[in-house]
Amino acid sequence: MSTERSILKNCTITGFADEIDTCVDKQIALLKQLGVSWVEYRSGDGKSIADYTIEEAKALKEKLDANGIKVSAIGSPIGKIGIKEEFAPHLEKLNHIMDLAEILDTKQIRMFSFFMPEGEDPANYREEVFARTQAMIDLAVRRDMVLLHENEKDIYGDIAPRCLDLMKQFYCPNYRCTFDFANFVQCGQDPLEGYEMLAPYVTYVHIKDAQASDGLVVPPGEGDGRLREVFALLDKAGYQGFLSLEPHLTNFLGLQGLEKNAAARTRTDGEEAFTQAYEALIKLL
Repeated sequence: MSTERSILKNCTITGFADEIDTCVDKQIALLKQLGVSWVEYRSGDGKSIADYTIEEAKALKEKLDANGIKVSAIGSPIGKIGIKEEFAPHLEKLNHIMDLAEILDTKQIRMFSFFMPEGEDPANYREEVFARTQAMIDLAVRRDMVLLHENEKDIYGDIAPRCLDLMKQFYCPNYRCTFDFANFVQCGQDPLEGYEMLAPYVTYVHIKDAQASDGLVVPPGEGDGRLREVFALLDKAGYQGFLSLEPHLTNFLGLQGLEKNAAARTRTDGEEAFTQAYEALIKLL
């Protein structure tokens, strides 16, 4: 399939290949078939990247290298714990993930800003979120790593104004913004408005779309994520970063830990779903 594109020509397609299959070999096979030579590595062979040993990361790197696949970012679960949960072990986990990132030859680590207690005002936890975020950035500075904050449902930075709050306070070479269309839709945030607020800080983009009516994730361009409009603005701004496919169209291993409505997914063919999302992205571009 041709990957010639009319906009965002200098962008690079990557993606969460664990949505293809739990097996790393099958992930690699489809990436190569589609002509995608990058991966945002989140899990493989049934194991989250955060739980990999140093030896396992080295073996993974050898396999990826042998197949011409590079790692665009670590799809880590850092910051995806409750704001009231103990933080020290989580910071230790981040340090371990940075060890793995060095082995996998990437400086970029996707992260979050902590789940808020249900029914409570996130503003009540701003100070604690900021203290934890600062500690993570301090570690990133020491390790020469880049933390990419993703707007995720139910965390402090779930809607654009609170993402902007974080960026105004912390944006720097070691702390930047990942933009996710579907997550904004599912939070009731207009993605176009969100992008316009966060445009100066966006350095990584997740390609995922969703319907505003029920929050269901759909192929890119078929929902209310306003991908076409945001793509046009990204193109105008000269964006040259990664476009990371995160289809969320099937019940892949680990989805239950990522989405509360995971049971709504009925399709199980990860290869078909990832290919559909890839082709929809190419069409949009």
